[in-house]
Amino acid sequence: MRIGTVLADLHHDENELARALLRLSDEHRANHEVYYIARDLAQWSSSHVREIARMAEQFGEQLDPAPDQAPGFVEHARMWMSERSARTPASELVMVRALRDVYVRASSVLTDWEMIGQAAQTLVNDELLDVATRCGAETKRQARWANAQIKEASTQALVV
Repeated sequence: MRIGTVLADLHHDENELARALLRLSDEHRANHEVYYIARDLAQWSSSHVREIARMAEQFGEQLDPAPDQAPGFVEHARMWMSERSARTPASELVMVRALRDVYVRASSVLTDWEMIGQAAQTLVNDELLDVATRCGAETKRQARWANAQIKEASTQALVV
């Protein structure tokens, strides 16, 4: 079975999505809605990482259940700069690009959850199906949020 391989890829991608959301949050502290919601959504991905690691053992994969989110020097510098900068048209355009990155990552993760869900149905693995359904629904909400923010921020960044 190749489910373990897909779970390992999904584990990596969820970690990357969480990091992208935290980076977005850190770089745009002046936008309180983006700051707080992106942090909450990153926690969803962190929870998904733990779920994936737990489920992957059934399929022969040993994955780290701890999300990889420790901020490094660069992240601390981004937070410092973000705290000292205001919302400007240039920062809005940077935010749109970061939101696009989050949207693309979330869409990719969602596709992986759908693949895992299909495999779980075929295997009649109710626990895996439950995890795929629940985590997939949260990932879909992450993508929808990023897409809605892109629509709102792009108007301000491109027209104003």
